[in-house]
Amino acid sequence: MTEQTDKVIKKYVPMSETAFYILLSLFKQPQHGYGIVKYVEVITSGRLTLGSGTVYGTITKMLKDHLIVVYANEERKKIYEITELGKVVIQREMTRLEELYTNVIAHRGDKK
Repeated sequence: MTEQTDKVIKKYVPMSETAFYILLSLFKQPQHGYGIVKYVEVITSGRLTLGSGTVYGTITKMLKDHLIVVYANEERKKIYEITELGKVVIQREMTRLEELYTNVIAHRGDKK
């Protein structure tokens, strides 16, 4: 990995829930902002509703850090796509979350 990649990973991992779900939705397929919002609502069963300001603020940062790119411009809607760097970052976060989950399960019965 390059020094720049390491720097971006350190900036994003651990991730905010907003950043995580934006990259997760784009990991599945390119989407526009509203599509990201709807996808997140569905996979969180309505627990998380991302506001447009939050989404577009995070998208702007991710574009600057090269985690995502504008894939296409369709009828005034920008379609965003995850980059290879974005995939590295989301996979690193998924590994971190898997470790957390494994530790929660392993310690669920502890009474400390």
